[in-house]
Amino acid sequence: MSRLWDKGAAVDGAILRFTVGDDYVLDQRLVRHDVAASIAHARMLASVGLLSAADAESIAAALAALGASHARGEWCIALEEEDAHTALELRLVEQLGETGKRVHLGRSRNDQVLTALRLYLREAGEQMAAGAEAVAAVLEALSFEQGAVPLPGYTHMQRAMPSSVALWAGGFAAELRDDAAGIRRALLRAAQNPLGSAAGYGVPFLPLNREHTTQALGFSSTQEPVTACQLSRGKAEAALVFELCLFMQDMGRVAADLCLFATAEFAFVKLPDAFTTGSSIMPQKRNPDVFELLRARAAQAPADLQAIMAVTSKLTSGYHRDLQLIKAPLFRCIDSTESSAAVLAHALPGIVFSEANCRAAMDSSLGATEEACRLVIDRGLPFREAYKLIAAKYRS
Repeated sequence: MSRLWDKGAAVDGAILRFTVGDDYVLDQRLVRHDVAASIAHARMLASVGLLSAADAESIAAALAALGASHARGEWCIALEEEDAHTALELRLVEQLGETGKRVHLGRSRNDQVLTALRLYLREAGEQMAAGAEAVAAVLEALSFEQGAVPLPGYTHMQRAMPSSVALWAGGFAAELRDDAAGIRRALLRAAQNPLGSAAGYGVPFLPLNREHTTQALGFSSTQEPVTACQLSRGKAEAALVFELCLFMQDMGRVAADLCLFATAEFAFVKLPDAFTTGSSIMPQKRNPDVFELLRARAAQAPADLQAIMAVTSKLTSGYHRDLQLIKAPLFRCIDSTESSAAVLAHALPGIVFSEANCRAAMDSSLGATEEACRLVIDRGLPFREAYKLIAAKYRS
């Protein structure tokens, strides 16, 4: 098999397996994005006279068909092909012969992967934002249906002030909508077009029109200078994963509350049997495994962020193969966030707060702050004096 970089020398099989790693598996999700970028690139080449219009359209049609057949599961990237870019070009040449060999003019796998990743990030980021909004909407529905149920509010894990299901669910819903906004803001770095920067130093002599692919692919701007493109590797990825960490943290805190509220000691909520598991030895047990796993997944997300940032932290300028290792933690965090949001949105409508148990937990000490404020209003006391009077009452 001839790879894009082949010069005729044999490659040691063990070296190939090590350098490719999981890239040929991970790149399955990038195929359609590389198809879109390659079609835009071919048409750009035609627009500047580097490719005939007929060849550009033959390439575009063949690439579209290859993307569709991949989506149907009719082919996948092989280890020997290394990545999505090689897999597509080899099949393109197989179908179109000399015409297929013309598509790589004016680009490198370095700007190809960066372009495909940014197209993927824009799509995945919007899906993550929509996922956050979906969980927020379920919490808002829960607030509407059960919001009047009172809850103790806690600070330092001690009963502190009166709260309610409406305040509990509404607070998380507001933060999740903020997470969605943060995710969308994080996509600004992915909105710059790196295509045509090649290996990071542009393409000599050729009259490429990078603005053409910027418009065709829906990027907001063309990334300049070309040397910035490889320096930016990992930044859009880290920005998105950072926001996903915050999103996961909010879902993890919802889950942590529900694990606590479902204990016999609290008994604020009843979890539906369909969303709990049993013990293999204790017949009476129902366990909140789904919420425990949500809590644990939230703890894992920052590790993916650190893995991405650690790859680039000590690199010199230009492209390095190290950057390949960003994909795994990026995709892992996206996949974990997506499935976590889906399962939480699915499980929350089944949560039922026990009004009787919640009201029983509303002891009189929860009104202490209100009592102090009333003394200020009714008797004109300074708040600090009112505070001391009420504190003495609850100490006795």
